[in-house]
Amino acid sequence: MICENEDKLNVNQPDRRRPSLSVSLTPKDVEKGSPNIFKPRLQLNKEKDKLIEKLLIFLSIILVILAFPLSLICIFVISRQFERAVILRNGKVHKNKAFGPGLLFYLPCVDSVKFIDLRTFCYEVPPQEALTKDSLTVSVDAVVFYKVFEPVWAVINVNNYRIATQFLASTTLRNALGTTKLSDVLINRPVISKQVLELMKNTTKEWGVKVVKVEIKDIRLPLQLQKAMAAEAESTRLANAKIIVAKSEIETIRNLQVATTLLMENPMGMQLRYLQSLQLIAGEGTHTIVFPFSFEMFQKLFNK
Repeated sequence: MICENEDKLNVNQPDRRRPSLSVSLTPKDVEKGSPNIFKPRLQLNKEKDKLIEKLLIFLSIILVILAFPLSLICIFVISRQFERAVILRNGKVHKNKAFGPGLLFYLPCVDSVKFIDLRTFCYEVPPQEALTKDSLTVSVDAVVFYKVFEPVWAVINVNNYRIATQFLASTTLRNALGTTKLSDVLINRPVISKQVLELMKNTTKEWGVKVVKVEIKDIRLPLQLQKAMAAEAESTRLANAKIIVAKSEIETIRNLQVATTLLMENPMGMQLRYLQSLQLIAGEGTHTIVFPFSFEMFQKLFNK
């Protein structure tokens, strides 16, 4: 009943040149399909401990046989479609892999079963207040989506992968805000989300957790800062409006200069303009009639 990997390591004959044998878990093993995958760290144990483990397993089997068929209630457990079960036999991962879904067999007294949910979890990060790179206070909350891709790592490499991932999301978000200016936070939300996602991925891989997506939900600024930014934006709009009006006046003066030049070259143009103005006034339903008099005509009248 002892795990086959332990028999191959020949733990009964320790070697002084190798005081311990361990197999480290890296994310590259998952990508390359290394034979070391799913192997937790193993240490050489004494012969006395191995005999005790064998004895406990043997007694557990005898207990199941003696209590048959009532023992059938205790030796089977059901793992749902979205769950995987990690069986710890005498404190060690049984067969160095996760089991399920379906009906699973385990020995009472020596086995403990840990169920790991493989569905995607959604965690709403509470509002995090931090100082930006330009020393301005901002409160940001986000949403993090994550899931377990390796149940064995989630059991043996971290105490509680959910709490660890949630605290990591909060601290990573604050660190990302501290290295970014306020203008970048307000304009480039996807960039901040991607930065938080990459930082979390590098840490959660060792826990068997994959961060799927990070989205910034809301950005809140202090009231005084909002008023200052609103006043700044209003002043900018007023300045732009005055510049546009000034440019329009300059363009109008230039057009008037061109029109004056054209009228001076053709004296009959003034008469045509006068008639056009009378037509516009008559169409408005008014009885006012405008007679244009030039400065020269006034001089002639007064001289007489």
